[in-house]
Amino acid sequence: MNIVGQAPEYEAIVIGGGPAGSSCALRLARAGKRVLVLERRAFPRFHIGESMLPYTAGILDQLGLLELFPPDDYPTKWGAEFCGADGAFRRVDFTSQGGGRREAAFQCERAAFDDVLLREAGKAGAVIQEEARVTGVLTEGDRIVGVEYERNGVTQQVRARFVVDTSGRAGIISHQHFGHRRPNTRLQLVAYYKHYTGVDEATNPGVEGDIQVGNHADGWLWAIPIRKDVLSVGAVTPAATLRGRTPEDVFTEHVSRVDRINVRLAGATASAPVRGESDYCYYTNTVVGNGWFLAGDAGCFIDPVFSAGVYLGVVSGTRAGEAVTRILDGADEQETATAYENFYKTGYDCYTRLIYAFYESNFNFIAYVRNLAQQSVNIEGRWIARLLSGDFWSELNPVGAHLRSVRSYDTFDDFPVAYGCPVYPEQDAREKHELLANA
Repeated sequence: MNIVGQAPEYEAIVIGGGPAGSSCALRLARAGKRVLVLERRAFPRFHIGESMLPYTAGILDQLGLLELFPPDDYPTKWGAEFCGADGAFRRVDFTSQGGGRREAAFQCERAAFDDVLLREAGKAGAVIQEEARVTGVLTEGDRIVGVEYERNGVTQQVRARFVVDTSGRAGIISHQHFGHRRPNTRLQLVAYYKHYTGVDEATNPGVEGDIQVGNHADGWLWAIPIRKDVLSVGAVTPAATLRGRTPEDVFTEHVSRVDRINVRLAGATASAPVRGESDYCYYTNTVVGNGWFLAGDAGCFIDPVFSAGVYLGVVSGTRAGEAVTRILDGADEQETATAYENFYKTGYDCYTRLIYAFYESNFNFIAYVRNLAQQSVNIEGRWIARLLSGDFWSELNPVGAHLRSVRSYDTFDDFPVAYGCPVYPEQDAREKHELLANA
């Protein structure tokens, strides 16, 4: 809808109140900017994606929020176990990262976690409107200047200097308005999942609190302890695997293939029927535009196997908020927006490549690491642990460098890589100096 001449009521509108939107609004509000968050659901609400990364804890600490997620309520995650249908397993220990990085993450129920983040944005001064469904954007010429939304049966229009779309799969700007979104045809997947109650972690054959990632011939599984007695279990498989079978049948049969996960479920009971997601992998080459930014899943979503979704959302949402703040304070809009786009793509590109490598290894992380060693890639424990902790922007990590060198893993159109860890920039700079000094 093209409109002319009205003054903006806000300096920024954020579409969506998930981790990316809340983090973006928090940054803007703390900088004293007038920001409105429009969230289509009423919080708290159910959401899948319950396992965090150690770098997530790091960015939450930067934001002054980590203490809001105490270990008594959010089980500590010290590592990740990769286990197969053949009984083989390998554990990645996050304490082996070294270099002053956080040695653990946590698991959570996303309903509670996301609600905490949204309320903190509100406490900082952001205006939060829940059950507000954005139905379109407002434009002046080729610039987005606001949105139209429906709330309580009333359609309203609101204007702002910038609109940040963190609407996830809805993709208000990229998908619905511009049609920029592209399906990731390499990852045509379905995921089925349940929560189990009455879990006794004493039956866990591995380390208490760890996520388990199981692999078998037709896909992979997750097992995440979101509370001390609740386990989230999921089965991910290519869509073609279904072949007319029911989701319940596929889920049950796939979970039965990995003994180390079945042992952990001994005596537990499913709390609800199986749920599912499909066709959830996509990306866009255009992350910024005239008056708008994308952050989190609004621009790209890949497979959840390595639990990076919340981390990428919080980091990109925070950076988008910082970019908008700088522009509002006088920085060059095009230069600042381009720098943000390159930053966004750098992190998502590295993670996408890691996913491709995992699938290329037949869902078998152990086989992937073995293959790296055969190619003489440095797989010293800290590099694997860091990459699985969120080390997607570092130029030091040899595993990340190898992933970026594989041209068949290219997804985005060519872009200048924007190195620079958003969580541990000082540690990376110190290690780079030490490596150069010892070269």
